[in-house]
Amino acid sequence: MLVLTRKLNESIIIGDDVKITIVEVKGEQVKLGISAPKRIPVHREEVYLEIQKENQKAVEAKVGIEELNAMWSKKTK
Repeated sequence: MLVLTRKLNESIIIGDDVKITIVEVKGEQVKLGISAPKRIPVHREEVYLEIQKENQKAVEAKVGIEELNAMWSKKTK
């Protein structure tokens, strides 16, 4: 893990497209501003982990295409 020290309004750049700026510091909380292209998803870690968990559940569901078509047909009626 790379650890960097930044002050208020200072930034770091990741690759060519992502910029993270220290927006505010209050006590033990740091507010970050993140500029990234729309094609790059940006999530808090706990949200990202929940998305991964739900995606894994979907993979394990083993629903066939026929069942998906049947579900879709019911929703569109």
